[in-house]
Amino acid sequence: MITLSSQDELRETKEALEKLKNSYPALFEKLVEVINLTRALQFKYQYMGCLIIDENPGNHTPNFVQGSVLRLYKKELQKVKDDMHCQVLKEVFTDFRNVGYAKISLLAIGMSPESLTGASIIQ
Repeated sequence: MITLSSQDELRETKEALEKLKNSYPALFEKLVEVINLTRALQFKYQYMGCLIIDENPGNHTPNFVQGSVLRLYKKELQKVKDDMHCQVLKEVFTDFRNVGYAKISLLAIGMSPESLTGASIIQ
């Protein structure tokens, strides 16, 4: 997914993530763990975002990955979804969907909005 994000959109997204982090630290920690797992497995952030908000990931689903790896990934992601405050996270991902799940993820793990400005094809 190609996204074009303004500084203001990215700052708003970062602020929403900071509120999430301060209000629901355990949920935010689980999110960061899943983001890091997504990076380590080289899965698309779009895939992760779709699974979080219960969307069909379609062509963002990883190809040529062992079923056991996908099951492990989904099991870890389910820990986020099983959190009693997960609806708040889903709202953040839905509200800032136009920013892109990749940029939301990168902001969550500490990248600055300024470093993510402009067109992006990170998936």
